Amino acid sequence: MAAFENATFDVAVFLANAGLGRKIVQVKAGRNLFAQGDAADDVFYLQKGRAKLTVVSTRGKEATITLLSSGHFVGEEALADNKGLRMATATAITACTVLRIKREEMIRVMHEEHSFSDLFLKFLLARSMRTQADLVDQLFNSSEKRLARILLLMAEFGKPGEPEMLIPPITQETLAEMIGTTRSRVSFFMNRFRKLGFIQYNGRILVHKSLLNVVLYDRLSPHNAEAAPIALARPAKTKMARAPKSEQM
Repeated sequence: MAAFENATFDVAVFLANAGLGRKIVQVKAGRNLFAQGDAADDVFYLQKGRAKLTVVSTRGKEATITLLSSGHFVGEEALADNKGLRMATATAITACTVLRIKREEMIRVMHEEHSFSDLFLKFLLARSMRTQADLVDQLFNSSEKRLARILLLMAEFGKPGEPEMLIPPITQETLAEMIGTTRSRVSFFMNRFRKLGFIQYNGRILVHKSLLNVVLYDRLSPHNAEAAPIALARPAKTKMARAPKSEQM
């Protein structure tokens, strides 16, 4: 009987519907799925919408650490052996439909249904790779290139199917937090991208595929070859100016 039940388990149906230990929740834009410091007793699956994960330091400084879209799990720390507190806050960027899965039900289905545990493991591996890529991006790329990458990720370029070129509403402050720069620098880069035809925005940001040139090639696309270059190339080495003799030690 158990073998028959396992054979008929459908992951898509499980994640699309409420049931024992599962509840579908509607979250308005700007509202939290959970907050930093809450008890970690549920895992959330984002059926529809966009959200962000943020952390606030003891000094009150907030940082956005990742963006979430449909098909993403969040709050997986609830599965740890020693259930503790949330380390971050998950906030809806747009109106979201979320499946809230109780910790006990999540653990049960992971143990009993291999198709589900395979899906969840693939998600965790993808998130780990994304985190590593974010770290490399932060360490080695210019803030301009980091901004281009974030915009492309939000537009879901590289995912199967047609990308969502019109990204959800997001403030320049949030973009600045994510790439580790100031809002004024983000504004400067956004204006440059718009002038070069990489993006359009009037309240909402429309991302064009040509923005990939900034990320992949560190250069402008051929039709913009005569335009002012984007400051992504490594700066030329210059000799350090010698101080006047009176200032030398």
